[in-house]
Amino acid sequence: MARKDFQDQLRGMSEKQPCGCPAAAAVRMLQGKWKLQLLYELCVQSPLRFGELRRKLGNVTNAALTNALRELEASGLISRVQYNEIPPHVEYALTKKGEALLPVFCELAEWGRTYLL
Repeated sequence: MARKDFQDQLRGMSEKQPCGCPAAAAVRMLQGKWKLQLLYELCVQSPLRFGELRRKLGNVTNAALTNALRELEASGLISRVQYNEIPPHVEYALTKKGEALLPVFCELAEWGRTYLL
């Protein structure tokens, strides 16, 4: 995308944002040590149980994982389904809003491969 195309696409959007940058709110929503990794894992495979997510992330604490999952759920990016059966379990999956980030993640991954690796 050329700079001119970018400017045309964003014309008027920045006026609605208090800081002037329409992407700032999205970046704030995704900030946090574990949120991007959680979203990535749910992009690759969904739904996943709490224990599966903990194993995939490695050295995350239960408290940190719970907090990040709650924040992503409050943002509407993931859903939480609790199954009241024996044994009880909870599954997390991307919502439609979360799935809308898939092309963004693909572009960001491509940028990372091109310029960071």
